[in-house]
Amino acid sequence: MYLPLVVGVDGSEPSLRAVDWAADEATLHTVPLLVVCGTLWERYEGAALARELDGTPADTRADDILDAAARRARRRHPDLVVTTETVLDEAEHALVCAGRNASMIIVGSRGRSGIADRLLGSVSRTVAAGSDCPVVVLRGNHDNRALGGRDGRVVVGVGVGEPAVSVLRLAFTEARLRHVPLAAVRAWRCPAHETIDHPLLTGEPARLYEERAARELEAALEDAPPDVVVRRHTVEGPARAVLPAASAEADLLVIGRRTQGRLGRVAHAVLHRSACPVVVVPERT
Repeated sequence: MYLPLVVGVDGSEPSLRAVDWAADEATLHTVPLLVVCGTLWERYEGAALARELDGTPADTRADDILDAAARRARRRHPDLVVTTETVLDEAEHALVCAGRNASMIIVGSRGRSGIADRLLGSVSRTVAAGSDCPVVVLRGNHDNRALGGRDGRVVVGVGVGEPAVSVLRLAFTEARLRHVPLAAVRAWRCPAHETIDHPLLTGEPARLYEERAARELEAALEDAPPDVVVRRHTVEGPARAVLPAASAEADLLVIGRRTQGRLGRVAHAVLHRSACPVVVVPERT
């Protein structure tokens, strides 16, 4: 049995746009779509309802939101199996629980609070940090589509140390299904004291660090499938700056998360600054 793809909705325009993206992704992976709405604090939700939801926030309930989301997904993909679920719990906890039996969770970057789109909402941040399955946070101008994006490539961040097999496996899969190349990015830095302590060798230590990064990247990708075009990039700078920069030329950015319940500095920076949707994958080496 295929695990469903889960998308969270709260009636906001970003959450219904997330349904579009989720419906595309579920169809791409040939899995059912489960639309979830957490209702514990329903009466305190903000007023920013999507245009297609008739009525006022005071008389709009979870069932209305779920019905609108399901109709939207079925219009987009008539053959897609779509189910809905109302959960009497906080939205973030409802989604994390749903993710225990899901292939992926998709959330918008913000909800009905009216916070500026460039900021990351508390629900998306909490779900990305605590989910047992990969979480897609829809950052940037994703055009409501998982396919047919701007640049036609998937980017994966390859960190220091043992490669995270789960992160690379998902990145390979997403690139293969989209029929686009995968850009594997390894950030590297040269400590300042390396050049200060060796004034006659200025530039040489930096070259050695870059070469080491290239070797580590090559080792991480030694099991890359032959049917995926992989382009290797070693870029000088901190990963928390290099990866958001790479997202400007990507349709999807894949990163790992090493600690359950907490986002590291790199993941935190990427989720706040990415120009494209970000997949946060729990790392299992």
